Amino acid sequence: MTNAIMPLQPQQENIVGEWERLVAQAQRINQMAAELEATILELKAIANTLNSQRSRLQENGKAYKSICKYLTVSVPWVRQKPDESFILTTRKVDLFRAEREAALLAQKLRQQTKRKRLASQRHRKNKNTTDADTSRFF
Repeated sequence: MTNAIMPLQPQQENIVGEWERLVAQAQRINQMAAELEATILELKAIANTLNSQRSRLQENGKAYKSICKYLTVSVPWVRQKPDESFILTTRKVDLFRAEREAALLAQKLRQQTKRKRLASQRHRKNKNTTDADTSRFF
C-alpha cells in the first residue's frame, strides 16, 4: 500500500476566499478611518463651542487660551493600485475645511450683495436721468 503525499499547492478556492477577506479588511479599515475622521471633526466642533461660550462669559476682556490645540492629523487608509495590490498608508484629516468653505461662501455672498446694490444704484440713477430728460420735453 502506497500513500502518495499530495504536493503543497494552494487551492484555488482558498486563494479566492483569502482575497475576499483581504478586500473586506481593507474596506473595514477605510470605514473605521472615515468614522474616526468624523469623530475628530466633532471633537473640534465641541471645542469651538466651548471656546465661544468661554469668551462670552469672560468679562474682563482678556484673551483666553483656546481649549484645544490642533496639529496635523492623519488616519490610516488602504488604497488599491491598478495592479490590484494594496498600499497601507495614511490620509490627512483637513481640520479647517469647514472654516475655509464658510469663508468662501461668505465672500461670494458679499460679492453678490455688492453687485445687486451697484445694479440697483445704477438703475435708480438711470431712472432719475430718464425722468429728468422726459420732464424737459413736457
